[in-house]
Amino acid sequence: MGLLNLFKRKTFAHGVHPPEHKEETAHLPIRRMPFAPRMIIPLSQHFGAPAVPVVRVGQEVVRGEPIARADGFMSVPMHAPATGVVESIQLMPTARGPKTEAIVIRVYPAAEQRVLYGAPRDVENMTPDDIVQAVQDSGMVGLGGAAFPTHVKLKPPKDFPIDTLVVNGCECEPYLTTDHRVMLEHTDELLSGIRIAMRVSGASRAVIGVEDNKLDAVEAIKGKLPADGSITVQAVTTKYPQGSEKLLVKVLLDREVPSGGFPYQIGVVVNNVGTLAQLGMLLPQSQGLIERVVTLAGPGIKKPGNYMIPLGTPLRFALEYVGYEGDATHIILGGPMMGNTVASLDVPVTKGVTGIVVMPERERSPAAQTIYPCIRCGRCLDACPVKLNPSQMGRLAAKRLYTEMQQKYHLNDCFECGCCSYVCPSNIPLVQYFRIAKAINRERAA
Repeated sequence: MGLLNLFKRKTFAHGVHPPEHKEETAHLPIRRMPFAPRMIIPLSQHFGAPAVPVVRVGQEVVRGEPIARADGFMSVPMHAPATGVVESIQLMPTARGPKTEAIVIRVYPAAEQRVLYGAPRDVENMTPDDIVQAVQDSGMVGLGGAAFPTHVKLKPPKDFPIDTLVVNGCECEPYLTTDHRVMLEHTDELLSGIRIAMRVSGASRAVIGVEDNKLDAVEAIKGKLPADGSITVQAVTTKYPQGSEKLLVKVLLDREVPSGGFPYQIGVVVNNVGTLAQLGMLLPQSQGLIERVVTLAGPGIKKPGNYMIPLGTPLRFALEYVGYEGDATHIILGGPMMGNTVASLDVPVTKGVTGIVVMPERERSPAAQTIYPCIRCGRCLDACPVKLNPSQMGRLAAKRLYTEMQQKYHLNDCFECGCCSYVCPSNIPLVQYFRIAKAINRERAA
């Protein structure tokens, strides 16, 4: 038993093991997707204030040119994903439902589509504050799905000194393999981005956490780590949701992020590998974020893979390119556990889109769709990675006792991973109840 424990990898309590479905795309290199005839660039692709347009209708723009400025510190600018002309600035549909202001660019079909905006920059001789400004100017946000402005994360309050940068390479969502391919194909850029983030945040060390279903990525990174030991990589147990930043901090560092708190309060900054790899590519060239790697997968896609897709590409164009024939009922942005289904194919790929998963149409029995009463089996308690009581909160949600959910049962500590809904034998959509409860509590507070 002692020998067995010696080789046992670190993990967290509870969680679930959904089928991974990564084998279709994990071995495929990143490929470029062509440019759509029109690009739709929403001005709100991040947490914080929407960007403000700096172009006018009819203006020609080149690929990489800023087209919208940040509106304050908690905001990021937008850049033209393709060379073309600004066709309109209008309200456009979004994946979340409500329309939002967007810049529509008609792409010039004969343009070379080289990035014509930017210039070489010596990042090594920049001050931390200059780098923070450069990160904001790049339009960088968390590419793991949260889309939180990266420059804000890298500059926590001065009262909280940072000693460790945790780099999240877990990618625990089924189907998604973007981070896996980035770690394999852009290892040098990833390590460059890590060094930049360490300088800005003040961290003296960085720890890269990678699930052990991606050991080839672990080996690729190990072969290029600095000799001084300031950057290390560690394989962790493959389990969902290992990629949650609070859980990863606990597993890698054995530090507990306080309830309702943030990692910086315990001296830690957490960034996704895709985010840092892009920083390593963009900052030395003074360029902005105009494209990202997206996994297109699922039984409804003929050519699954990881594609470098220009931001603003309509879903319809991307899906037609990979062989979607319109016979699916569920199109999910992100992974199937935490992603959102979309009702329209006219919404664009944005900075926070990690994957497009197409599930085929299936006949489902009425019993499979029926929500039954809670039988108090306790499975949701055993699955919840932050040790909440989803069953009790579900009953309170049914009675619309949202304030009690927050005050007595720590509703806000739920990060909506979906483990409780996944294991519920009564088909109770618990995580949807919790999202509604949070939204109503926010409205009441406002």
